[in-house]
Amino acid sequence: MSKNLLIFGDSYSTFKGFIPEGYLAYYSENGRPETDVTAVNQTWWYQVVNEAKLNLVLNNSWSGSTICYTGYKNKDCSQTSSFIRRLRNLIDEGFFAENNIDKVFVFGGTNDSWCGAPLGEIKKDNWVNDDLYNILPAIYCFFDLLKKALPNAEIYCLINTGLKEEVALALKDAAQIYNITPIVFEKIDKQCGHPTIEGMRDIKNTVLKALK
Repeated sequence: MSKNLLIFGDSYSTFKGFIPEGYLAYYSENGRPETDVTAVNQTWWYQVVNEAKLNLVLNNSWSGSTICYTGYKNKDCSQTSSFIRRLRNLIDEGFFAENNIDKVFVFGGTNDSWCGAPLGEIKKDNWVNDDLYNILPAIYCFFDLLKKALPNAEIYCLINTGLKEEVALALKDAAQIYNITPIVFEKIDKQCGHPTIEGMRDIKNTVLKALK
């Protein structure tokens, strides 16, 4: 029986028509001048789903999204694209009560590293709303919420190359605290900061190796 999969991601995991309506997609069949990825079967997650025989229940990915509540140009994402808001929406909508999720891939932290959001101080519990506009406390809060929503699922934290060191370390630490498997990439072929067809294969191969 195939395992049910949930993905939380940013642009790296999007493809137009395969993410919730209203979410921004980076990849599409129309392509972009800066990428050669123009088909959904070229994406890392589509290849992983097929080769590992998983059942993708939801790809909750939003291009440009941060884990924390601060987006690009200091935009407040507390009610829109942030990973925490999207997770809370699923909890509130009863998604986890209605769907049996066996595996989760979380691929975030890239925009947190790029957008100029404040790092803040590491805080591993007792978060207040203001804390979550900072990257480091938001990372721990997100995984705490996810683990409580899915205590028995296998959760994988995909850690991109080129992240701010503090972000990569917090992701690894949160993974250890919450018994989540970190998948740390050493090489992803990219153009304009985004995976190419080859880069998507790099991600897929590393994820499949971790699943074994």
